[in-house]
Amino acid sequence: MGAGSTTKRGLSALAEYDVLALTALIWFLAKFLRYAFPPLFPAFRDALGVSSSVLGVAFTAMLTVYAAMQFPSGALADQIGARRVIVAGALVTGLGALVLAVPVPEALALGALGGGMLLVGLGTGVHKTVAVRLLSRLYPGRTGRALGVLDTLGAFGGVAAPAVVVAVTGATLAGVAVPWLDWHALFLAGAVAAGGLALLFGRCAPDPEATGLDAGGDGTDGDTDDTDDEMDGTGGLRRYAALFREPAFAVFVLATVCFSFAYNGAVAFLPLYLTDAAGLPETTASLLYSGLFAVSLVQLVTGDLSDRVGRLPVIAATLALATGGMLALLSVSGVVAVGAAVVAFGLGSHGFRPVRGAYLAAVLPESSAGGGLGAVRTLLMGAGAFAPAVVGGVADATGFGAAFGVLAAALVAALGLTGVVAVVDR
Repeated sequence: MGAGSTTKRGLSALAEYDVLALTALIWFLAKFLRYAFPPLFPAFRDALGVSSSVLGVAFTAMLTVYAAMQFPSGALADQIGARRVIVAGALVTGLGALVLAVPVPEALALGALGGGMLLVGLGTGVHKTVAVRLLSRLYPGRTGRALGVLDTLGAFGGVAAPAVVVAVTGATLAGVAVPWLDWHALFLAGAVAAGGLALLFGRCAPDPEATGLDAGGDGTDGDTDDTDDEMDGTGGLRRYAALFREPAFAVFVLATVCFSFAYNGAVAFLPLYLTDAAGLPETTASLLYSGLFAVSLVQLVTGDLSDRVGRLPVIAATLALATGGMLALLSVSGVVAVGAAVVAFGLGSHGFRPVRGAYLAAVLPESSAGGGLGAVRTLLMGAGAFAPAVVGGVADATGFGAAFGVLAAALVAALGLTGVVAVVDR
């Protein structure tokens, strides 16, 4: 009897987290598919006879569609619920992967590649904003932990993609190349996985309208005064814009925009900084660059810690660690010291991100949580997309030391603005 009760409690605990597991697996697949493209560019170039610039334009278009979906997906989730939006996104992602999986005549190959990539960008672009919104409501007391799991599993999608690409493009059987095991097979597996995850998520995730999770627990929308605004596009946009008139919210968004600028600029050029400015060999620089992502497991720790001690203290601590790592990177020399600086920057940066999501989910009002988070993520991605151009321009003009100095200044600003948020929030 005791053993049976223990087993039942264990199964109940697993069932409690099935939505989290499925949401994180969909995010893993989204990151996996997006990060599979760059290592496949040589194969695409050989198979399609296109230039690197054409592939670069296609990849930029995919990321642009991804970024553009942040706000509309969140606003749509406010209207029809998170479950429907996430399922639709997974199905569109699967459709894009299927387009890429099917061999087509050479005359149509480039169009199929571009169309498939755009569909992948469209489908994956709806997930993160809406997932943060859903998980914060399903696990209100453990939001940081849930988002830590989400971000960590997603990060490992980026780690797994290059390894799988190497495996399928170099696959042999008894020393003979396997003709059917190539990048088409990779995307076919992705299409099947996306369809299966969409089906499971649609069956397991709660219906927000039926449960009241999107509203405050009573099955209503929690804010009947906003009904007219939601039917009126202009009024709805005014409602989202009004969020930024709250001082603490606006200052925090500015802080996280500064962080996004610094992080994306560093990620884009860290290998070149390590070789050109820090004087490290290319192999060592590549190893340290991998280490920057390997420490993403810290998200599990900081997410859980924020649930226990509060979000702003963890946000301040992680930003301080990232800022200290960046400042140390500018001032130390030698493999050990530079490596420690990179690790500190990585720990702080990865540790910050799930807690940022948990804080935003907590301060946004229920009736506009999805669109509000989508608007913030659009700003973050805009700053992140702008950063590489700035760093590259400054580096060409004055060197990577000055360029990374700009990134350090952005982190210092983010840390200072977080202190302002703490004062305003009292």
